[in-house]
Amino acid sequence: MIELPQPAKLTEKWINQRLHEEYANTQFINNESRGNGFFTDRKIRCAAVLMPLIHYKNEWSLVFTRRTDQVDNHKGQVSFPGGACEKDENQSEDTALREAWEEIGVEKKDVKILGKLSEIETITNFLVTSVVGIIPWPYPFKLSLQEVSRVFTIPINWLIQPSNWTEMKFNREGDNKEYSLVTYIPYDGEILWGASARITHNFLKVLKLI
Repeated sequence: MIELPQPAKLTEKWINQRLHEEYANTQFINNESRGNGFFTDRKIRCAAVLMPLIHYKNEWSLVFTRRTDQVDNHKGQVSFPGGACEKDENQSEDTALREAWEEIGVEKKDVKILGKLSEIETITNFLVTSVVGIIPWPYPFKLSLQEVSRVFTIPINWLIQPSNWTEMKFNREGDNKEYSLVTYIPYDGEILWGASARITHNFLKVLKLI
């Protein structure tokens, strides 16, 4: 039996390797359904998020944001910096990095991209690609007060504890797809749930931590 890595022993090399292996094997949208790397069906909107990773005091953590009540989608929810793709963006990395700059002031040059997760379709009809990248810490964030009310971190060691989250499966009325709803207990006054929690879980599964 392969020994699973512990969070404290995670390395950039392992994360990079697992992301590239998993992305190559589990994309559920075939290339013929996408144009220039992005899904083109008008009913589904392309989107991308940046999953900022930090390594500080021998511990890995993910950086999250809390959205304001002024944004169009997912008001007040915990999320990763991200949003809809623009027409001139041919790669999910372009969208993720642009949104991270616009929302929290993370400069492209400060992000070391390690890979990305396979796309997920949200119940709000976005097809989201999650780009994983390491940023330095501490970081001088500059928040877009229209979009982001707070930036905070959650340790990976906390995220993988089964006592901190629950998962339920459900089918949305009108289709035959099974969806997963992951909800975490509060951390530092914030509740991670919905698409952001599912993306987080997918990442932790790729790393074989859960």
